[in-house]
Amino acid sequence: MEVPTSRFGVIEVAEDRVITFPKGLLGFPDCTRYCLLEPGEDACFFWLQSLDRKDLAFVVTDPSFFVRDYTVPIRQDQAESIGIGKLEDAQVFVIVNKVDDQLTGNLQGPLVIDTIGRRGEQLVLADKRWTTREPLVRVTTGSKVASA
Repeated sequence: MEVPTSRFGVIEVAEDRVITFPKGLLGFPDCTRYCLLEPGEDACFFWLQSLDRKDLAFVVTDPSFFVRDYTVPIRQDQAESIGIGKLEDAQVFVIVNKVDDQLTGNLQGPLVIDTIGRRGEQLVLADKRWTTREPLVRVTTGSKVASA
């Protein structure tokens, strides 16, 4: 299907690439269909583009790229709601924001996706170790030349 977007123009999305979030994402309950856009094979940041609103897209990442001890506890009822049969079929992403020169991730509100059924849910963790703006990486604006 062809999907108009404000950032990428019209994109082609195969039906089997659509990820459904039946409850929507926090703040966007009516936007339930998304696709994951991968900018390259070795990318660690992706776009989660809404198929319901052309102007809605989030930068997301797998938090394991940046945070070593991060885990998402999933209760049985949550796994059933998402459609996860086996935990190894689940993929976790977090929404990324840029705050000053820092990229942060919402580790308190991870996105859990069943990679087989392509259903997901944004969870809200009770674990207060993590924040909605957990530092992931600093952004620099370029190299500087120093005289010797």
